[in-house]
Amino acid sequence: LNLHLEHIIDFGFFSIVAVPLFWVLKFFYKILGNYGWAIIVLTLIIRIPFIPLINKSQKSMKKMQEIQPRMAEIREKYKKDPKRMQQELMELYKKHKVNPVGGCLPILLQIPIFFALYKILLIAIELRGAPFLLWIKDLSAPDTLFGHIPSWFPIIGGFAVGPLPLLMGASMVIQQKMTPTSLDPTQNRLMMIMPIIFTFLFLNFASGLVLYWLMNNVFSIIQQFYVNKKLEREKQEG
Repeated sequence: LNLHLEHIIDFGFFSIVAVPLFWVLKFFYKILGNYGWAIIVLTLIIRIPFIPLINKSQKSMKKMQEIQPRMAEIREKYKKDPKRMQQELMELYKKHKVNPVGGCLPILLQIPIFFALYKILLIAIELRGAPFLLWIKDLSAPDTLFGHIPSWFPIIGGFAVGPLPLLMGASMVIQQKMTPTSLDPTQNRLMMIMPIIFTFLFLNFASGLVLYWLMNNVFSIIQQFYVNKKLEREKQEG
């Protein structure tokens, strides 16, 4: 029996992304027999069109790290002349073929997919009670294996606690270790606390959504490893 429920479910503003995403998810579910594996395959497929863009972004970030000492010199030299400072920095970026905001683009492009999947897991009846592996019994519900944070705890009291969001947070830490760091101590401190913030944010999210973000991070780590090795090899050869 195929009722084509994806045509009558209202995914709201993200329908244009959520409906085809839901269709693809159901397609892989029919092949794999498990929505968890379907989400993992979907994550990989979503990343494929972004691979060239992500590679370019990761290379740009690596080059940005290499020119940061020169950037610091320019900022110090022209600190009383912001216009000249900006001109010199733009010349430096042009010379080394780097884009200071290029690292944000792949993330921004994937935001609609994230929210569309959030809506699917929230609304779609097919995913209610859909298990994955081991302790994950419901992909549409938070991971509660370790129970809940006491209700008296400020802000996050009552939040679910499980291994999946913790693994997601750990994957973010690994990802950061592999990503070029900034010379700006404030920016570095902010980046250090981001995995903690994201882990707490994801505690109450559906397990399927956390699984998507975790696998997205895992694929990013693999891709960053490849890019780092390639750049290292090019540097040795050059």
